[in-house]
Formats: sequence, structure tokens, C-alpha cells
Amino acid sequence: MASVATIGIGVGVIKLQHHKPKHKSLFLGQRLRIRPSGDTQCSARFSVSNQRVVQVFALGGEWVDTVHNLFVGVGVGLPCSVMQCGDVIYRSTLPKSNGLTLTIPGVILALGTLSYLWATPGVAPGFFDMFVLAFVERLFRPSYRKDDFVLGKKLGEGSFGVVYRVSLANKPSSKEGDLVLKKATEYGAVEIWMNERVRRACASSCADFVYGFLESSSKKSAEYWLIWRFEGDATLADLVQSREFPYNVETLILGEVQALPKGLERENRIIQTIMRQILFALDGLHSTGIVHRDIKPQNIIFSEDSRTFKIIDLGAATDLRVGINYIPKEFLLDPRYAAPEQYIMSTQTPSAPSVPVATALSPVLWQLNLPDRFDIYSAGLIFLQMAFPGLRSDNSLVQFNRQLKRCEYDIVAWRKTVEPRCGPELRRGFELLDLDGGIGWELLKSMVRYKARQRLSAKASLAHPYFDREGLLALSFMQTLRLQLLRATQQDYGEAAKWITNLMAKSGTQKDGGFTEAQLQELREIEPKKKASAPRNALASALKLQRKIIRTLNESMDELNRRRKSFWWSRWIPREE
Repeated sequence: MASVATIGIGVGVIKLQHHKPKHKSLFLGQRLRIRPSGDTQCSARFSVSNQRVVQVFALGGEWVDTVHNLFVGVGVGLPCSVMQCGDVIYRSTLPKSNGLTLTIPGVILALGTLSYLWATPGVAPGFFDMFVLAFVERLFRPSYRKDDFVLGKKLGEGSFGVVYRVSLANKPSSKEGDLVLKKATEYGAVEIWMNERVRRACASSCADFVYGFLESSSKKSAEYWLIWRFEGDATLADLVQSREFPYNVETLILGEVQALPKGLERENRIIQTIMRQILFALDGLHSTGIVHRDIKPQNIIFSEDSRTFKIIDLGAATDLRVGINYIPKEFLLDPRYAAPEQYIMSTQTPSAPSVPVATALSPVLWQLNLPDRFDIYSAGLIFLQMAFPGLRSDNSLVQFNRQLKRCEYDIVAWRKTVEPRCGPELRRGFELLDLDGGIGWELLKSMVRYKARQRLSAKASLAHPYFDREGLLALSFMQTLRLQLLRATQQDYGEAAKWITNLMAKSGTQKDGGFTEAQLQELREIEPKKKASAPRNALASALKLQRKIIRTLNESMDELNRRRKSFWWSRWIPREE
């Protein structure tokens, strides 16, 4: 018996006739006859058998369509052995794939992945910055040599380099050629990397960086040359030491003196403006994964062009997105402005692995340690110095740190200790911070805390009610939009945090309860015991193995870090022979 399967393809129909073969066929053991039909101008008849020759009779039109239909027909007709032959199947009746099916778990997973990739310090922006922006920037940025500069006035000198004001040799009298040059003998490679990262990610946070390269010579050791646009030579330290502070800053920011009587209200508005600008700059650095680690008035410069304060000197900074300039048991800081913990992350944190792995894991380490709170403590001390004139000298700041340490870094306890017998300068500072219901004092308490996790971030500090008033300068549209978003979401996040904390506190109990500190410590140090239950010993063994793995990784990474003499990022720095 012969059966016919008709398959609709396009506007044509292919009829497949199957016969029981008497002998083994060359085509899947069956005889195949194909008759293209339809309203076309061509017809062809193919006959395939064991010993036949394929004959093609073209009566007109294109034969390519017939050959195409042959292969498509064979491809679709192969499953004919398992379907009811004689059925007519049209393409319009075949099941269609939806392409993408949305499910609730899939949406949650996708949103979680996107949130992780864009969480601070930013995995996705990090890869885009390193492999796209950095490459494009190097194609179009200007390049300089040491012979292009004419040295001028020395602006400063430190342990790691000398800073000069220079001009371009081809534009000696042009103001556009005014630059700042730093010859760095140590940490120069790190500083070049950090400044280039900042220029691409948050240019308004730091001084305008132009170029950096390595000068090598057989007569002297290698020197790193770093060039910035000259934006001004007045640092916050210079301005704070003036007797006219904060009124001298008012004239710089506004270009004129306000027609307001001198007093606490006016001084508070000036200090509020300075703190807002510092926190905006810190927020830009922290959002891209950079922790400065040396925030102090000497490293905050006033830009005459933009009339804002900017951060300088990134030699001690660390890029925690990729782990550059970070060693767990090493710290770079100024003890006058350093936070009590001294380290931005736990010393148990392993050294940075390869760059792709470090970038992928950076959001986890950031949330576990909150390294940006180190800079917030330093900014809080600057806030304290601006409010209290008696704390603006180095000796008085060192004495304050000793007093605060005796009070276990509780600034409220420090105030209770010194306020009853304080002089007029300290009392005036407390009165300034107590304006508007004491919101300035509340912000200071939130920044200068012993535990890093209890301090506000730069974003949360900007959303504090202390900055509800505009200060001296009105904010830009984008800054206003950011602050409104932060204020709108801050309360929601706070309520969510309280809700989660409440659930954790009641875990395993019907009322109040949860784990005590002693129980948590015992859980961390749990060891397997012979007479204990099997689940308990399994958990203890897993935790013990985890501790051993972490300890081994730390020791191995520290050893590799000690042996590593050259840094991979130094290859990105241009060299001048």
C-alpha cells in the first residue's frame, strides 16, 4: 500500500508518496516521488530509485525553488515514519515558540543579577571602564614629554615627591598652559592609575588630571611625572588657619561678601556648603570603588574655576574594584585624621586575586567591610575642626584624639566631659552645631563613631536634614535630583532594615529572643565532638573546614604578594626613555 503525505511549504505543496520497496533503496530504504504543485510556471518530475538516473525537465521559470523545496521537503518529511501519513500539515498550524517566557523566579533572578552587577563598586561599569573607556581614552588623549614643560614656582614637597607650577614650553605666557607637575619617586604608578580612573568616572571629585608617564634614565632612579591643570594653590588647611575663616571662604565661593551680619547663622551656612562639597566629592570616589585613606584639609584644594573644593593626592588611595594598592595587613594614613580601625577592611581579608575575579567579588567584600566609612570618619574630624576653632592646630587635634580615645570614641561622652569646663571657643562651636534643633551635632555624631558600620555613608550624609537648606550656593539640577532621590528612599531603606533586624532578633522564638553574642561566638568556634549529634558535628566540620580554607588562602595570597615585584597596571603607564 502506498501512502501520501502532503506538506505545505510557502505557497506550494509537496506530496510524498511512500511505497514498500521490494529491494533496499538508496534513500532510507524507500522510494521517493516528489511532485511540486502550485500556480508556478515551472514543473519538474524527479524519480529516484536504486538504479535510476535523476532526470530534470525544466519547462520554464527558476529551478532553484524546486531544489530548495526538495531539501526543505525532505527535512520536514523525515519524521513521516512516526506520524500518520496522509495528514496534511500546514506551516500556519505548527506550534510557534514564544521566544522568551517570563516567570516570577526568572524576573527575580534577572533583577538580582542586574542589582549585583551595578552595586558599589560596580562590576559592569568596571569592565566597561577598563576594556572600553580606558582604551578609547588612550587613543585620543594628548601626550607630553618632560621637554614640553618649563618649571616654575615650587608649590610643595613631601616624602613621595615634589610639586611645581609649570607652563608649556610652546605657550610660556598663556594662562591655558598653566599646569601643576609632580615628580613622584614612590607610589607614582598608583597615583597615575587612580587619577585616570577618577577622570573617567567622577572628574568633578578631584583635580583635573592631564597626563602621567614614567621617566627612566641610567643616571638616576626612575621618576613618575604627573600633570594636572592648575586650578588654585589654596588648600582647605590654608583657609582654615586664617583668622577670617569661614568668611574668607565665602568670598571665594560667591566672589563677594554677603550683606548679612556676622554670626553663628552665617558661619553655619558657609561650613554647611564646604561639607556638602566634600561629601559630594567623596561620594563620587566611593561610588566607583576608590577609598582615599588620607582625607585631611591639606588634601582638599579650592578650585578657582569651578568655585568648589576638590580632593587631591591619591597616592595612598586604593581601588577596591580591582584590588590595586590594597594589602590586608598594611595601611597608609595620617594618624591625626585616621579612623580608630586604621584598616579599611579586615586583616583576615585575602589579598586581591586576578583582576576579573577581584572585580566580580568586589560588591561582596564592599558590603562585608564598608571601607568607605574610613573616609567618612576623617571628614567628620574636618567638620569638627571647622566648627571648633580651638581644634584647628595639630597639637589640639592630637589632644582631642587622646580625649576621645579615653571616652571609648564616644563623642557624646566627650561632650559631657569637656562642656561643663570648656572655654568660649568650644562653647561657641557647640552653639553652632546646636542650631536648628541640633541637626549639625546629629550629623557629626553619625560620622564620628567607633564602629565603621554605624557611620553614615557619603550618600546618606548628603541626605541628612542638615543639608536641607541650600547654603551659600544653589545646587545644580542633577545634584538636587540625587538628593531628592536619596531622601525619598532613605526612610524606606531604614524601615526595611528595622523589619529585617526585627525578624532576625526573633528567629527561632515566638517572642523576643534570637542569638546572644556569646552564642554567636560559640557558633563561630564550634568544633566536632564524639558524643554530639550527627547534624551538629556536620555543621561543626563544615565551619572548621571553612576556617582552614580561609587561613590557607590568606597565607598563600600574602606569600604571592610578597614575591610579586612588578605590578601589572604599571604596564599601562607610558614610558619616556
